[in-house]
Amino acid sequence: MASYNRIILAGNLTRDPELSYTPGNVAVCRFGIATNTRWRDREGNAREEVCFVDCTVFGRRAEVFNQYMSKGRPALVEGRLQLDQWTSQDGQKHSRHKVVVDNFTFLGGGPGAGARGDAAATAGAAASPAPGGVESDYDGPPPPADEDIPF
Repeated sequence: MASYNRIILAGNLTRDPELSYTPGNVAVCRFGIATNTRWRDREGNAREEVCFVDCTVFGRRAEVFNQYMSKGRPALVEGRLQLDQWTSQDGQKHSRHKVVVDNFTFLGGGPGAGARGDAAATAGAAASPAPGGVESDYDGPPPPADEDIPF
């Protein structure tokens, strides 16, 4: 049976990112993101539902995310769902889903932002390819134009 575990969320950070390091010196950044869904009910009243999601990002991306993001800033994150399970000291079993972030994009502008966004967005682009993997480290010549391809 095939399986697929991908999630893409766009929302605002619910708290400042928390950066820590594993014993193996791998950066870990934890943060929360809130997404909103708006709709009208049968009576025409505007309704809104907010979903709060815990997220974790690792490595150099964790350091970049922590450096440029803060509570309230918008971000787009892409990753996979992971189920955390634990037993509390009183014997209660608990579980929750979180997103393990593979890629992120800073949304919106910050103080002094230019037409394309702030410096954080530019710095984040190097550490985080756009969803769908369209970024590349290839620095060679551009590909040939369509009319130059022999087939």
